[in-house]
Amino acid sequence: MFQLFEKTTFGCSKLITEYYSTSFTLGIKTLDRKFHDPIFGIYGFVRYADEIVDTFHDFDKKTLLDRYREETYRAIEEGISLNPVLHSFQKIVRQYKIENELIEAFLDSMEMDLYNIAYDRNGYHKYIYGSAEVVGLMCLRVFCEGDEQLYEKLKADAQSLGAAFQKVNFLRDIQSDFSERGRVYFPNVDFNDFSVSSKKQIEDDIQKDFDNAYRGIMGLPSGARKGVYLAYCYYLKLFERIKRLSANRIQQERIRVPDRIKLALLAKTLVQSRLNVI
Repeated sequence: MFQLFEKTTFGCSKLITEYYSTSFTLGIKTLDRKFHDPIFGIYGFVRYADEIVDTFHDFDKKTLLDRYREETYRAIEEGISLNPVLHSFQKIVRQYKIENELIEAFLDSMEMDLYNIAYDRNGYHKYIYGSAEVVGLMCLRVFCEGDEQLYEKLKADAQSLGAAFQKVNFLRDIQSDFSERGRVYFPNVDFNDFSVSSKKQIEDDIQKDFDNAYRGIMGLPSGARKGVYLAYCYYLKLFERIKRLSANRIQQERIRVPDRIKLALLAKTLVQSRLNVI
């Protein structure tokens, strides 16, 4: 009956994904079925770590994050955890040989959110790498299924995709990050006087990441390409909406892509896939 236990743990990670992100859920469900549980497992792990630092305000976040880190490595070492999120994650780590360095970099970035409220350029790049790029690399490990040559070929572009997603999130969440949490991720930017030129400079940097990411998506195995491309299209659409708005506007509200547009992007992606355009 151990298989039933494992099925329920991945079911928990899937449920977490569905509750927290409709866009990533659509993207994952568009992947080849064999990739569903592994990517749900990764998302559940990173989502809960992010929740610790972002929302558990009435608790000792440092203690909780330290415990989460400790229990993560114990689960990986022992090959089991009664925490369903950590059990599903450790199984994927062991199966696809996800490096501890990626996990450690991710957890280090989460810890940075406990203390840092403004980043210099080095801190910014370290945070982006740990919070987003390594998540892309974890997923790439799954998609490549042990093909080390393909992994190395697509590694830099996978990092660009993670970076693009995270930077768009930063722009989308300026109001909550700066006004509510006092965080300033973009270096050398004064959000008390967020200028048009500062916004344009950030957008140009994000566009480069999107361009590199597209190249990598086209090189993914066919079973992964459609789902990753859908997530790419969703974030690109969100980015385009942000670019059209003033610097002042995005400081006042959280920009979203309506569900009807997400569904339209899904339909378009499915058609493109059938026509072998992607």
